Amino acid sequence: MQYIIIIISAIFVNNVVLAQFLGICPFLGVSNKVSTSLGMGAAVIFVITLATIVTWLVQTYVLAPLGIQFLQTIAFILVIAGLVQMVEIILKKVSPALYQALGVFLPLITTNCAVLGVAILTIQKEFNLLQGVVFATATAVGFTLALWIFAGIRENLELMEVPPVMRGIPIALITAGILALAFMGFTGIV
Repeated sequence: MQYIIIIISAIFVNNVVLAQFLGICPFLGVSNKVSTSLGMGAAVIFVITLATIVTWLVQTYVLAPLGIQFLQTIAFILVIAGLVQMVEIILKKVSPALYQALGVFLPLITTNCAVLGVAILTIQKEFNLLQGVVFATATAVGFTLALWIFAGIRENLELMEVPPVMRGIPIALITAGILALAFMGFTGIV
């Protein structure tokens, strides 16, 4: 039951993008097309899950025993940067089209505060490794869900008559705000 609560909470109630406002840059930048958003979401799921495993192990078996927890942020950033480079190399070989579509936003996963935030939250919430992996994967799925919904809305907005002043980023920000309000409904705030 505890794992189901972690999953539902991470995906809907405390959605990393729409409730905690982490990872906004790729959320706005890669959400023009559903296919691109799903590719980015898959990359983020992989990176967040793997980064959480590695950072939990680094925290538990290196930083804490040596009493150097103050190096947590630096160590975590280095781990995340390495993982993102690995994802970038794999995508370039496996799916060049997706690699091109993601463009500059793929290396920006390194600086995506959602990835670092999840790694740090896993430690702060004192999750064991399995709970951390479930939390990280569910959070990344929540990120992907928000990205996918937003991309679908933005694709439909391209077909609508939007006043010239509101085209592009202004209507995207308003839509993101409304989507965030909809997700806040899961918290019980009416």
